[in-house]
Amino acid sequence: MVDAQALRADEGAKRTGCALAQRMQRGLAEAMHELSIGQGIVESVCEAVPEGDVLVVTVEIGKLSGVVPDAVRFCFDACARGTRLEGARLDIVEIPGRGRCGSCDQQVDMDALIARCACGNPFLEVVRGSELRIRSVEVN
Repeated sequence: MVDAQALRADEGAKRTGCALAQRMQRGLAEAMHELSIGQGIVESVCEAVPEGDVLVVTVEIGKLSGVVPDAVRFCFDACARGTRLEGARLDIVEIPGRGRCGSCDQQVDMDALIARCACGNPFLEVVRGSELRIRSVEVN
């Protein structure tokens, strides 16, 4: 005879494990995203600055860009190993989000891509905060 309570507990554990696996996969996908960004920064700087020791790279990352600054910093250090950027400091300037309302033309601060204007319009055009660019490179 099958114990129904034990069966339910086993099914719950499977669902919990599945949820954990899904969260781990999302975290891995996010890390891969920032890894490719870190690699892109290193490659772009190496191409743009063919000589000299790179001391500091400053990048702008918008709050609404979907990029995690701390993960980019970690990935940059890993990608810079063995290149002229090894040991360079990565400065990150976080750009706040800002949107423009299509109904009343008011500009509002945005902490996420889904935001609402004071007039009630939930459809805002992002005017600032989606940036992801190299601002400057300091070379010795």
